[in-house]
Amino acid sequence: MSRIFLTLGAINAFLCVAFGAFGAHGLKQRLSVDMLAVYQTGVQYHFYHALGLIAVGLVLLHLPKSRLIVLSGWLMLAGIVLFSVSLYALSLSGLRGLGMITPFGGVAFLSAWALLAYGVWAAK
Repeated sequence: MSRIFLTLGAINAFLCVAFGAFGAHGLKQRLSVDMLAVYQTGVQYHFYHALGLIAVGLVLLHLPKSRLIVLSGWLMLAGIVLFSVSLYALSLSGLRGLGMITPFGGVAFLSAWALLAYGVWAAK
């Protein structure tokens, strides 16, 4: 599992750089200031959690049997999709209803970090 989360983290970090550059150079003239800020928030949290996926992969090198750590990684990935991707879609489409998805991603992020902390603490 460690290899899976290290790979997912690296792929997502790559995507963050690409999406960030696209936002800074390709969307600056196309989006309103408010929508560009929404997009950049998506990139920012995406990047934090790409690093989180890498952290999960590294922790799993030391605690390979921890189901809590594995669940933490899957929740981080779900958070990226629900939080960041919903913000990308909202900013690019202008469909405000997509903002209703974003809080579920935030809950996934919070749950992921809590499980990571508890999983490390509870490890034997």
